[in-house]
Amino acid sequence: MLKSVKVIDAHHHIWRLSDLDWLKGPTQPRIFGNYDKIRRDYLIDEFISDASSQNVVGSVYIQVNWPNSRELEEVNWVTDVATDCGWPMSIIAYADFTSENCIGTLRLLSQNKLVKGIRQQLHWHVNPKYRFASAPDIMMNETWRHNFSILQDYDWLFELQVFSSQMRNAANLAHSFSKIPMVLQHCGMPEDASEVGMKMWLDGIKRLSQETNVYCKFSGLGTFIHSVSPNFISEITEKCLELFGSERCIFGSNFPIEKLWTSYGELLDGYKQSLERIPLDDKQAIFYDNAKKLYDV
Repeated sequence: MLKSVKVIDAHHHIWRLSDLDWLKGPTQPRIFGNYDKIRRDYLIDEFISDASSQNVVGSVYIQVNWPNSRELEEVNWVTDVATDCGWPMSIIAYADFTSENCIGTLRLLSQNKLVKGIRQQLHWHVNPKYRFASAPDIMMNETWRHNFSILQDYDWLFELQVFSSQMRNAANLAHSFSKIPMVLQHCGMPEDASEVGMKMWLDGIKRLSQETNVYCKFSGLGTFIHSVSPNFISEITEKCLELFGSERCIFGSNFPIEKLWTSYGELLDGYKQSLERIPLDDKQAIFYDNAKKLYDV
């Protein structure tokens, strides 16, 4: 039973609305639909309240796109929160690998012991509502890759967020930088549930799983269906488990984004149902052991 398994939430956010231009108004992208329910402060006390009854014993903060040039301010704020209450235990910061200031930014971020890696959202889609990156192939740029390589110097991981159409390039990136752990966000964001779309997603996931430095994060599976569906979660996670193995899969709530359509308990129950048939040791790996090791929680 999942109740006997401790949980580290390897993908959550906290925020002050005043810091997030993208959440204040009706600007694109709007990948999650109507944001009204979360267009407010979501602070650590509320996150702990949401998660506390679910045997969650640790968490990893993932950057939330503060305005450019404020990435250090974001990390400093989260660090102050962690100092006050002990949550979150690790931070994934933001850096723009195309920026001429990137090396200096990484150096400054490295002075913070809670920072364990970087997320720069690379997902690009023909649908502008789903488009976060400026181009689909940024990760192939020479300057981008040079700056990206510096993650090796700090033993940091990279949170990899791409769509199926970008997975060939993402596999190339993982192969080229095999010493950098990469965590595939939201199981590769399967946005097209058609037969053609799922085949494209599966082909890309297979390619990524062959790179042993790539991990798969079980998170964000309500993004495109705007609900918690144990059947859909099972469909996706079973394929990911088959390809990556339980030793390279990790759970993350993606809260408070998922709060748009569910509660924390209902979300975790959805994953509990979808993973009901796997051995207890595998559940322990997915919900606790892998995150503890990878993020040094």
